[in-house]
Amino acid sequence: MNQSTEMAKLAIEALEDKKAEGIKVIDISEVTVIADYFIIAGGTNHNQIQALCDNVEEKLGRAGYPVKQIEGYNTANWILMDFRDVIVHIFDRENRLLYDLERIWGDGKLIDPKEL
Repeated sequence: MNQSTEMAKLAIEALEDKKAEGIKVIDISEVTVIADYFIIAGGTNHNQIQALCDNVEEKLGRAGYPVKQIEGYNTANWILMDFRDVIVHIFDRENRLLYDLERIWGDGKLIDPKEL
């Protein structure tokens, strides 16, 4: 298993631990050089969205993958976590529908998180 796949699996586990909604994985490695995977997940409220972010950062950090950048943590309506090869997006319901990354990145390959 390559490094970006391992990172994605760890991020998914961390999201599942905190009951993230609608976890999606998009393989964008054939579409862009910015990353290999986008992981998109949802939270029901401000506190849960921040807890999802904290858990992903902690789990990947312990595995030796420090986060390069986090944006949107304080407002917690869309948190973007950049781990270089893997980018994690955690949305509230309203902003997930508004930005619809699954459609925007439709050229990527949607992967079942269990199949990573």
